[in-house]
Amino acid sequence: MIYQAGYVYHVKDEYFLKVQDDMLMQNKEGGNYRPAYYALRDEGTSLFWMVPMSAKYEKYKAIHDNQVQKYGRCLTIVLGEFSDRPAAFLLQNMFPVTMCYLDHIHTKSGNPLPVKHAIRQNIQTRIKQIQQIHARGRKIVFTDIDRLQKLMLEENN
Repeated sequence: MIYQAGYVYHVKDEYFLKVQDDMLMQNKEGGNYRPAYYALRDEGTSLFWMVPMSAKYEKYKAIHDNQVQKYGRCLTIVLGEFSDRPAAFLLQNMFPVTMCYLDHIHTKSGNPLPVKHAIRQNIQTRIKQIQQIHARGRKIVFTDIDRLQKLMLEENN
């Protein structure tokens, strides 16, 4: 498979079996490929950062708005649209994978669906900010990204 920037993917079951991380969102619910993940190539490594998307917009909007009210901003949830529907991009649940764990690109009627450019830029900026905060020892992502990143990089070498 060839990675295309700006699109949404699904992750293979093998990834979740390998990493055994209870904090990751369940891969498939009810036999469907859910959740879908926005994939962003990591600069300087062979990894991709997978950002789960949720259609539970109102739930995550309330969390987002609460964070903004408390702290003046919310880094971990990006609100927007995907496939002409409200969607929440959950950076708080992001995790790294290698290309071999990307299952397939998300499509509608056989056509890949891109994430809007402004949302992609917002996600990319926030991921960098989250990584900088994380590097200073502050945990704001639910998943153990250090362990997962190490596991993926070791496997890829």
